[in-house]
Amino acid sequence: LKSNPSNNEEKEAQTQLTKSDELQRLHSQALSAYQQEDYEAAISLLDEILAVCVWDAELRELRAECYIKEGEPSKAISDLKAAAKLKNDNTEAFYKISRIYYQLGDHELSLSEVRECLKLDQDHKQCFSLYKQVKKLNKQIESAEEFIREGRYEDAISKYESVMKTEPEVPVYSTRAKERICHCLSKNQQPTEAIKLCTEVLQLEPTNVNALKDRAEAYLLEDLYEE
Repeated sequence: LKSNPSNNEEKEAQTQLTKSDELQRLHSQALSAYQQEDYEAAISLLDEILAVCVWDAELRELRAECYIKEGEPSKAISDLKAAAKLKNDNTEAFYKISRIYYQLGDHELSLSEVRECLKLDQDHKQCFSLYKQVKKLNKQIESAEEFIREGRYEDAISKYESVMKTEPEVPVYSTRAKERICHCLSKNQQPTEAIKLCTEVLQLEPTNVNALKDRAEAYLLEDLYEE
């Protein structure tokens, strides 16, 4: 304004100043809500700020943290992906995205994101440790699926048992392994074991279509047509 005073520009400048004061106030409230673990309130305040400050990587990372705490990991991924682009060498964002995908059971996307982290810093301890874990799990699952395609069901069962040992902490992998083992047992003419295992899976995921189909096949082998 000092370099080029005019009424219109003064009004615009005053509006922007008022807005910036308001955004700073919202920012303080958002941080306070986050510290008090009121993540829903923090998200609502950050939504308002990010509608104006679209390119603020740190605010996006903060909102992602809130989404994670609120049990909405897919929304967190979207903010973290933006933060990874907005901030140079943002290894932390790639690490978090990879971890979320891993926890959701998407090992292939997890592997892809953790590789991005290691491209930026090959000595990143957390990323390297996660990379080794995801790579091992990914290889076991790919190998098991290859055995299934070849009709080598015993080998596939053994490989999926290894998957459960490799990742005992994240339930989605155990459930998926059991679902695929049930498939192998059914195909391998072992209906009793297949029914037992598929029932276990269906207690956890009542609408798991694959488990329902494989259990139905196993019931047919046992001549249990009503079931």
